[in-house]
Amino acid sequence: VKKDLADLLGVSEQKILEISAKEDIGINLLLDAIIQYVPPPKYEDIDYTTALIFDSKYDKYRGVIVYVRVFCGELRIGMHIKLFASGKEYVIEELGYLELDREKSERLTAGEVGYIFAGIKDVRDAKVGDTITSLENPALHPLAGFRHPKPMVFSGIYPLNGEDYEDLKDALAKLQLNDASLTYEKENSLALGYGFRCGFLGLLHLEIFKERLDREYNIPIISTMPSVEFIVIRKNGEQITIDNPFQMPSEDEIADIKEPIMECEIITPPEYIGNIVQLARQKRGIQKEIEYLDKNRMLIYYEFPLIEIIFDFYDKLKSVTRGYASFDYHYKEYRSAPLVRVDILVNKEKVDAMSFITHRDKAYEWGKNITEKLSEVIPKHLFTIPIQASSCSRIIARSTIKALRKNVTAKCYGGDITRKKKLLERQKKGKKRMREIGKVRIPQDAFLAVLKAERA
Repeated sequence: VKKDLADLLGVSEQKILEISAKEDIGINLLLDAIIQYVPPPKYEDIDYTTALIFDSKYDKYRGVIVYVRVFCGELRIGMHIKLFASGKEYVIEELGYLELDREKSERLTAGEVGYIFAGIKDVRDAKVGDTITSLENPALHPLAGFRHPKPMVFSGIYPLNGEDYEDLKDALAKLQLNDASLTYEKENSLALGYGFRCGFLGLLHLEIFKERLDREYNIPIISTMPSVEFIVIRKNGEQITIDNPFQMPSEDEIADIKEPIMECEIITPPEYIGNIVQLARQKRGIQKEIEYLDKNRMLIYYEFPLIEIIFDFYDKLKSVTRGYASFDYHYKEYRSAPLVRVDILVNKEKVDAMSFITHRDKAYEWGKNITEKLSEVIPKHLFTIPIQASSCSRIIARSTIKALRKNVTAKCYGGDITRKKKLLERQKKGKKRMREIGKVRIPQDAFLAVLKAERA
């Protein structure tokens, strides 16, 4: 196992420590290694005070608990402090160290890590990455080096029950307290009602967010099709950024669309390179370079559109390499591409929460898979329901849910055939009228089916 880990991580076997907290094995070795390899905090002995907020959480009895690392000066009980981002001032009521439990102290000095209670009630005032300074010896500038992470994936989040909207709003504010990369704004959908458009670092971040909402706040939600930020250049030269398919202008207004491109690194055993190349071709990947790390590992550099890797790419990569490949990516640039918006129509009415943006060559296949999925989960009605995928003002795919048919001739025992024909004709006219005025009930499972539909 040590050899496998050393090969995977590219380190010597001597740096792989055998540790078990359960069996109390190697704990002292671990602590010695931390002292040896992790540098101690560096600080300057200067007059002003600066402390970095690295985490925080909400306590319903005492407000926001702020976790800080002191870089310069000191923090004391009773000290008047200021938060740079909000500009608001507070008084420290309690502080201390983070051990198995919170251990109270009179002060925190440079290089130390601890917690602060300062009567902060609004979760938005204590942002992760913000700088705290004292009013007695204030710093002129916040600590340098922290950058707010930029969301790359966007999805609509709606409460399953409309009465949970306010609870969802409060939960988002509290989750954002210790998740600086989470962004949200109000959004309204004709199909799902009131909700929020949320930004995430990636699809895994979105899944963790949904799990936390369910586990910590017990709020059942439904999410719309994830998307990314596109840059749209209109024919009049105006440039806009969109993260929602319904923000996209009509096709005759668009001069160019640009999508985010990611630089990706895939580490894999050599025997799986053929499978990876085939998968990358399906996902519009451009191979840049191949590097052999050793006889058992190779590093492949690719460029992928972000929209192609946020859905099922990682799962498929693990599948075609039997779990041996690792994958990492970071943003490179925006690049022009022939992208289109695809709308899903149920009974000839657009369902805004199901629209998505994709490459023109993949619009038909993806739209076809979604219409087929929806035809399986939307229940039959008393009239025929067409489910269509539309792009660029034309229908590109269709599935049909056949009508429930009542046997109106069941009570006709013999007699003239014209009587049966009259009953069937009357039923036909009724179904035609129902198709014109009837409303289709779309179950929540239908929105989940869209997320699970096979992508081209």
